[in-house]
Amino acid sequence: MTKRTSIKTWLPLSRGAPGAGELPTGAAFRGEWIDFERGIRVGNLEPHERITQIFKYHLESRHRQPFTCDRWGRGVFWQWICWVPRKNRDAKPVSHDVNWSCAKFFISVDQEERVFKAGAQVERGPAEGPEEFPGCVLKPDWDWHRFAAGLRAGSALERELTRLIRHDDFVARIGDWERMESFNAKNFRTAAQLRAALRRVGPRDWVGFQFYYPFPEKEVRSMSGHELAQAVSAVFAETAPAMNTWMQAPLEMPVSS
Repeated sequence: MTKRTSIKTWLPLSRGAPGAGELPTGAAFRGEWIDFERGIRVGNLEPHERITQIFKYHLESRHRQPFTCDRWGRGVFWQWICWVPRKNRDAKPVSHDVNWSCAKFFISVDQEERVFKAGAQVERGPAEGPEEFPGCVLKPDWDWHRFAAGLRAGSALERELTRLIRHDDFVARIGDWERMESFNAKNFRTAAQLRAALRRVGPRDWVGFQFYYPFPEKEVRSMSGHELAQAVSAVFAETAPAMNTWMQAPLEMPVSS
């Protein structure tokens, strides 16, 4: 797989046609709604045009279960949007009412780097109180524990991260959200690097891990809105096997033909 331009090779064979009814297939999405000045446009659109509904539809069709959408932002433009698998969240005996206890697919706009990101993330609230928000202190049933345990040599998680980062041009970021360390094809070698990064965070830090495909502004502008929606859906499909290694209730995966 070649770098950068290869994302189009991941597009599904079923492309759909513009104007294909009112289903949120992505056929009605427009690339300019990824705004590198203001964020991701979600307001003042019809339901089938909204990126929140488009990827909810794609994910629920692919994995045959409901997803909950969450976001950071307000008004017409949001900066970060995620989709949480409901079966996994509902399976948690203590933390079934908080989304940050769960793995999730996400998209975001980095306005400084002018990059649109799509991938997966998991987070760890403070390991010690006091609680800044209800339910934010790390509990035993959070997906974070499985993620951290998977950062070992030869694990399924390490194999997936190696494939995505070193061969498919993904990026990983880990650490305190304010001071995250980044890994890409040039500097990622093993999961031990991620474990080492975790040793540098404090018990009261809010910690996260993201791995994503970075779409530079130029690449976003080179695709139609429908192509971009399909590319993001393909990125989610690529990240799902790694996510499954740390989910309490793994996603159902489509059967290959």
